[in-house]
Amino acid sequence: MSGIYIHIPYCKQACHYCNFHFSTSTKNKSGLILSMLREIEIKSKNYNELIETIYFGGGTPSLLEINEINSFIDLICRNFNTKLDLEITLEANPDDLTNKKLKELSKSKINRLSIGIQSFNDKELKIMNRVHNSLDSKKCIERSKKYFNNISIDLMYGMPESNLATWENNLDIAISYDINHISAYALTVEPKTVLESYIKKGLINLLDEELVFKQYKLLYKKLTDCSYINYELSSFCKEGYYSKNNSAYWLRKKYLGIGPSAHSFNGSSRSWNISNNNLYVKALSNNEIYFESEKLTKTDLYNEYVMTGLRTIWGISEDFLENNFGLKYKNHFLEKSKNFIKSGHLKNENKTFKTTVDGMFLADGIATEFFIINLGN
Repeated sequence: MSGIYIHIPYCKQACHYCNFHFSTSTKNKSGLILSMLREIEIKSKNYNELIETIYFGGGTPSLLEINEINSFIDLICRNFNTKLDLEITLEANPDDLTNKKLKELSKSKINRLSIGIQSFNDKELKIMNRVHNSLDSKKCIERSKKYFNNISIDLMYGMPESNLATWENNLDIAISYDINHISAYALTVEPKTVLESYIKKGLINLLDEELVFKQYKLLYKKLTDCSYINYELSSFCKEGYYSKNNSAYWLRKKYLGIGPSAHSFNGSSRSWNISNNNLYVKALSNNEIYFESEKLTKTDLYNEYVMTGLRTIWGISEDFLENNFGLKYKNHFLEKSKNFIKSGHLKNENKTFKTTVDGMFLADGIATEFFIINLGN
């Protein structure tokens, strides 16, 4: 099975922590959408994978008009083999989800919302340069629940000037709404962002790693105590509400990326589109190449399997390592795992290696210790 990711590269304003590809001008939006629809048609040729998810990401997909959203969905359903219970997610900002917009979305094929709350703390929202405030977020969730049951919200921890009390308050508010899916991310400093500039100038100080770890432990405890499943480092859900899109990524299923900067993966190679709206449109208009690609080696695939597996409850299968990569790779992993099992960061359950709660928070760093450059075949 496969998924389709649609990158909508527009935002009302730039968040201080974000380095994704986007534009704050929608001047040429209609031309870009036509090019993206063209890309969908091109990629549908000779593509026989069953599509089980469509995900509108960005940027801010909720800036699209309902007819624009429907044009993407309708074209995909006409040109691809899609599951009957297709999961179709729209990322949205709280200020975009008016009653009118929600009513329109509820009549479309969109059946899942991912709302970028980020924080219920106005001071933190200001630091992030978010458009909305905490009251907007609360009202948005209340409105959205009238129209949608499958809702996810994004939260961020590790915020400058935050502490355990402010983070607990954020979590308590989120829990009070009985949301079925919560994605919680530790703030990271991305290159060429306003946040990075502020830090270099000494205008903002990041939290020390120990406090960020304590915030993660609080996140884990409070949500799991409320029957949420931590199925991936940043993803928590109630039973039956796993994000099919997110899970497909962590389980390394194939996916197609549509739009400027969007990535695709076919199981053996990756490709990524031009990260420039005008050049993307020009290339598609002139039938020119609009993407770059790379063939993944066995070592690349092994490293990616380790990286994704250690972040999830599905872990790393010893049998999968041997069957897909061979004894050299399996033995390399087993040898490296000994110290992490001893330190309490990994556990071995029936030949499947999983991170513990402490290990999950450090999963990305732990994974790099298992990476290899080349072990041959």
